[in-house]
Amino acid sequence: MARHRPRRGSLAYSPRSRSVRPVPRIRSWPAGPKQPTIEGFAGFKVGMTHAFIVDYRKRSTTAGQEVSVPVTVVEVPPLRVAGARLYARNPYGLRVVSEVWSAGPPVELERQIPTHPASPPADLERFARADGDEVRLIVHTQPQFVTGTGTKTPRIFELRVSGEKFDERRQFALQQLGRELPADELAREGEFVDVIGVTKGFGFQGHIQRWGVKLQPRKNSKHRRMIGTLGPHNPSFVSYRIPQAGQQGYHRRTQFNMRVLKVVSDPRTDPITPSGGFPHYGEVRSACIVLHGSLPGPAKRLLRFRSPIRSRVGSVEKVDLRYFSTRSKQGA
Repeated sequence: MARHRPRRGSLAYSPRSRSVRPVPRIRSWPAGPKQPTIEGFAGFKVGMTHAFIVDYRKRSTTAGQEVSVPVTVVEVPPLRVAGARLYARNPYGLRVVSEVWSAGPPVELERQIPTHPASPPADLERFARADGDEVRLIVHTQPQFVTGTGTKTPRIFELRVSGEKFDERRQFALQQLGRELPADELAREGEFVDVIGVTKGFGFQGHIQRWGVKLQPRKNSKHRRMIGTLGPHNPSFVSYRIPQAGQQGYHRRTQFNMRVLKVVSDPRTDPITPSGGFPHYGEVRSACIVLHGSLPGPAKRLLRFRSPIRSRVGSVEKVDLRYFSTRSKQGA
């Protein structure tokens, strides 16, 4: 009788392929409220520290007690709306129906795309009459407000406008052209958000490091850091369940229902930066948010946020934050 045992190493996310781009795309959006609302924003990961809060998790063994929790700081400078798009859904996916651009795009935008002149009134009227299914805002980051990343190139992506009536969403998008979207309009203390990012990359790694399988015995004939077999002669193919070497890290990942503990509009009046600055980032100078737990990616990486797509039981209320640590992270 054959012996049976659980497989070694967790399949987790498979295949563990390298992300195509450092700034992830969001392909699924929640239904959203009835009124026109922007369903996401973005920010740069700064680093981690700890805080003391009153445990808001009702099923926790420490519910209602003061506990120390790990928190992540994300710098969220205002996003600028460069344009708007209308999409119509067909059997092949979404198709662009109409597109308009705001006036006065920044010079830094030429590093990414050819600058678009402001749409004439005829295009704006055509946009206001066009029909479709989806309304998106074309936004970009403003690197001049961030000193920790060391980049001058803005990142361009789309944000969905949700709402019950298409006409209201379309009119809302026209009103947002050329505006700056501050963090306090997009994130509120106590609510949940989904975080989409690209994890820290480790390059090409072997079987043991990548999957955590057991080493071969000391007296193995060839190598120790390898698997025992790739599979039988028949069927004559290698199953995807077999641990093999390949890319580790730099994967696109989504973390659901991350709680916003604090929104800081001005770090000069409400200090966030620890003594000596955050490692590999420095000082936080623009608006930032504090989330409960860890987020994917290293410092300086751009993270995208979305309204929670999975329902979460519990009311959205402000978290009782008792203490936020600004002690040095470098042992000084």
